[in-house]
Amino acid sequence: MFSGFKKETITVEDQGFGKAEIVCRHGGKGEPLLLLHGNPMSHITWHKIVDDLKDKFYVVASDLRGYGESIGPEEGGDNHINYSFRAMANDQISLMKKLGFDEFKLVGHDRGARTSHRMCLDFPEKIKKVGIFDIMPNRHIWTVQKKNWAMSKWHWLLMMQPYDLPEKLLSSVPAKYYMEKKLSKRGATLEFCKETFDEYVRCFNYKTIRASCEDYRASPSCDLDHDNEDFEKNNKIKCPIFVLWGNRSDTGKVWGDVLDVWQNYSDQQVQGEGLDCGHYLQEEQPKKVLEWFKKFL
Repeated sequence: MFSGFKKETITVEDQGFGKAEIVCRHGGKGEPLLLLHGNPMSHITWHKIVDDLKDKFYVVASDLRGYGESIGPEEGGDNHINYSFRAMANDQISLMKKLGFDEFKLVGHDRGARTSHRMCLDFPEKIKKVGIFDIMPNRHIWTVQKKNWAMSKWHWLLMMQPYDLPEKLLSSVPAKYYMEKKLSKRGATLEFCKETFDEYVRCFNYKTIRASCEDYRASPSCDLDHDNEDFEKNNKIKCPIFVLWGNRSDTGKVWGDVLDVWQNYSDQQVQGEGLDCGHYLQEEQPKKVLEWFKKFL
């Protein structure tokens, strides 16, 4: 995986969110492109598409703070701010700056897509184009509740509970068992991640569990506060945007009005489509994802 890429651990600027050491792989040629993964994965989720991108882009695939091999602060801070999307966005801006890039194109999946959304709002001058994979806006989720969403998103409702209930529950079962249940629940078999499954299991240790629970606690608290503030100020995504989702994922099955909703959060015309897959687009439908990369980026 990631042939020709350099693996590196970079200490990013604190910016008031606690120290973080971000693990990434980077390589290729051309203009910079940052790829961000989701929960409970790591940057290797992009392994099926990076070889086709590295001749046109200088690709940076990064672990979010606390995920994969990255390390974030032990404490979540007031209102879980140290694991907010704002904290994660600051990490990635700092990472790209240290790699020599002041502006770049950006694609995120799941939690990485939420971080990407926040980067577009907080650093509009840095993001040239953005791709959002298989999510609805965080504010939309918490203001337009649906029963089927709550039933499917059991991990959201579990992980947002106060410390240390979810940490103890998640660490009390084998990581392999949890990963099998988590990765197969969104319209997919585990066939899609047969090359990456063991690595996801390896990285699902207490460090990652602690960080990801703080991440999910931030979502309905400080993240929602930040989102409401931007929405009230009419601060929207300013760069060109495309949105992809899986027709068999929660985004496709529960919500259904994906592009219309995202249009409320963007100044640009939102492009995109649903793909014939579940939640993990880049591993389930890499060829279709690459078509959109080449068409849009």
